[in-house]
Amino acid sequence: MPTPNPQALEFLQTRRSRPAKTLDAPVPDREALTELLRAAARTPDHGKLEPWRFIVVDRAAMAPLAELAQTRGEALELAPEQIAKGRAQFDQGHLAVVVVEVQKPSQKIPALEQTYSAGAVCLALLNAALAAGWGANWLSGWASHDRMFMEQGFALAPHERIAGIIHIGTEKSAPPERPRPDLEAITTWL
Repeated sequence: MPTPNPQALEFLQTRRSRPAKTLDAPVPDREALTELLRAAARTPDHGKLEPWRFIVVDRAAMAPLAELAQTRGEALELAPEQIAKGRAQFDQGHLAVVVVEVQKPSQKIPALEQTYSAGAVCLALLNAALAAGWGANWLSGWASHDRMFMEQGFALAPHERIAGIIHIGTEKSAPPERPRPDLEAITTWL
């Protein structure tokens, strides 16, 4: 018989992301954040390739990223509301971890599985932060998919891209529960 971990299961069944705009200081210090990164790095990585890495963005680094989002949004001729949304996560952010997908050559592990692993790291980091009592939110948005933003903002190489930006902080207000998927509608039993 397996040994259950009811606390872990309860956490997973009740976990709830916190909207990034509701996160404030204080944020985890370097030691606390290192523990969260260590937990996230335990994600299955398909052949021990470690097809991801972390970039920690503190409050001081947010303002230049907000300005870059503004500049890139204007260059892309995006609508003003899109530009505002693209820069808002940096204008409002106090601490974020950029999870960078790092595609590595492998005859054994397909590129798509490396992408899945990077996504799993995002969720693992999000859940680690929530389990540690912090508020956390996984964001992306147009800026995180813009090649020039990735290269200018984070010095990403051509074989790298942003898998997600995980904002971590102290929640100012608890979000309401939201509807969850209808398991009957999305589950097939064979």
